[in-house]
Amino acid sequence: MRQGDTTTADFGGRQDTARSVGPVLAPFEGVRRIAVLRGGGLGDLMFAMPALAALKDRYPDASITLLGMPGHAALLGGRPGPVSEVLELPVSPGVRPGEEDPDAVDRFFAGLHGTFDLAVQLHGGGRNSNPFLLRLGARHTIGTRTPDAVALERTIPYVYYQHEVFRALEVVGLAGAVPRDLEPRVEVLPGEVERAAQLTGARPVVALHPGATDPRRRWPSSSFAEVAVRAAADGCEVVVVGDATDVPMAEEIVRLAHEAAPAADVRSLAGRLTLGELSGVLDRSAVMVGNDSGPRHLAQAVGTPTVGVYWIGNVINAGAMGRSLHRVHFSWVAQCPVCGVDVRQVGWTAERCEHDDSFVAAVQPDAVYADVAELRATSLLLRGR
Repeated sequence: MRQGDTTTADFGGRQDTARSVGPVLAPFEGVRRIAVLRGGGLGDLMFAMPALAALKDRYPDASITLLGMPGHAALLGGRPGPVSEVLELPVSPGVRPGEEDPDAVDRFFAGLHGTFDLAVQLHGGGRNSNPFLLRLGARHTIGTRTPDAVALERTIPYVYYQHEVFRALEVVGLAGAVPRDLEPRVEVLPGEVERAAQLTGARPVVALHPGATDPRRRWPSSSFAEVAVRAAADGCEVVVVGDATDVPMAEEIVRLAHEAAPAADVRSLAGRLTLGELSGVLDRSAVMVGNDSGPRHLAQAVGTPTVGVYWIGNVINAGAMGRSLHRVHFSWVAQCPVCGVDVRQVGWTAERCEHDDSFVAAVQPDAVYADVAELRATSLLLRGR
């Protein structure tokens, strides 16, 4: 196999490409330990879950080590799934943001070099992540690659506008893995189910998440509050979720909702939940409404219907694929609302203006709530809630 060769392999005279996203190459022999590089946030982890499941399906006797973030370890630790362990990434440019400590990076690799049979890069275009991955000294390496990135043994081109789930599945196809799932799946633990029951009441729950790493992806608090008031008027309990950074927005949504309807059952759990508890609350919810951010992707992974508010470019990379249980509302913004600069060219190297005005403010609460009401009825039928 030549470096970079992407010719479809034949498994004993049988082609598996009908089940694949891209070319499926011959699996590697003698793979017992696999490392997968995927930093980033909760949503980034969710995008990688189908690829991790595919790898486990192809190499059932291998252990999979995720090189990820503390939040990834907090969510996956002790949870059934394809990942055997999570190792926390050191701060390193383009891999994990922060003030780099070269000694910490060296210590990270000191105990890992040469221990993996296969190393998989699912972290961006490879400018920084490919050299990082190569320091593992794995026998085989696969991943994505921009033209200026260091080559791995087998690669696919990194083109920004591709759904992240499909990108990751296309990468693991280079190691002979074919999809088992096209959506992330996270099993909710019994203790998380019990805790969610303690945190919520008997009425149907509608969860809202107003946060997003990029402020331009955030739907206005007033729009979330309007959905909250309508859901409460229809007999639902509304909880606003998120991490500590989402607390101000969550409190504003609750305040606006109570100004419009003082008796509305709307409250905030933002900043109060572990990731496990968040999983339980989302699992208990009839519907979840959120921006393009980690909690919406986690809600999808635990099987809860969602209504997502997206900028059109992010729909391509991160939108829910089905419409029976998931709805997507998006704006067609192509220029910054303030300065008019073209915002369609996005990615690690794209220039960005200094403005943070919402790209999705024009999405209408009426349209969003119409889907909430419809999916709530669907959820009651399918999930008995």
